[in-house]
Amino acid sequence: MTRRPPPFTPAPAADSGTLQGQLTKLGLHSMATHFEPEATRAAKNEMAYTAYLARLVELELADKADRSINARIARARFPVLRTLEAFDFGFQPGLSAARVRELALLAFLDAATNVLFIGGPGVGKTHLAIALALKACAARRSVLFTAAPDLLDQLVAAEVSHTLGPLLSQLRRLDLLVVDELGYLPMDGRRANLFFQLVAARYTRGALIITSNVPFDGWGQLLGDDVLAAAILDRLLHQSEIFAINGPSYRLKDKLPAGPERPT
Repeated sequence: MTRRPPPFTPAPAADSGTLQGQLTKLGLHSMATHFEPEATRAAKNEMAYTAYLARLVELELADKADRSINARIARARFPVLRTLEAFDFGFQPGLSAARVRELALLAFLDAATNVLFIGGPGVGKTHLAIALALKACAARRSVLFTAAPDLLDQLVAAEVSHTLGPLLSQLRRLDLLVVDELGYLPMDGRRANLFFQLVAARYTRGALIITSNVPFDGWGQLLGDDVLAAAILDRLLHQSEIFAINGPSYRLKDKLPAGPERPT
């Protein structure tokens, strides 16, 4: 006959403060917060000791996972947080929701596939880039979001201070680098060359998400060099997912007329 373990009884109240302090000192903050209410619940339900301990460990692991994801989101430096679930695909009927949601499964990261969102201002390019990058953070991938002018200024500063090599190595190791608003400001020759070095450093090694208002046939003018533009596009497009978004601006969404008068 199997002997039933004795009912669970929570620790005496006098020991609670000491145990909480010890758990906190060990960095088990979630266990320190939940051990008393969980002990009460375990005693009420006559849980086994191991089940009580397993529940505390589960809570601690979940809390650490949340903290890890939040830390990755902070390091990614998003200007705002945007989710894929909040994107209104109905407002951009020319955009394939299925293709974007497939990207959210993140296979493109392992394949080092680049994602390019091309379209006018306000069509949702940055929203989609942030949303996919947030998915990557939730999967505990290393992510950095940067506006193109800020990134180029950083590369110039690194070249001047003779730290370009270490910076490119750091950017190459990222699972995902998001370059936003490429094309809103023209590049000089120096910045165009540095951008080429960045693209070459990540080529086949890591995924890039780029948003731009300039179609590909205008990149020669953007970079001031048709040959360099061709070399960059050759690497970017070799393994890529391209989304041309030609719909109306999200920023004008609530000001546009409803029904047949809405522009397409």
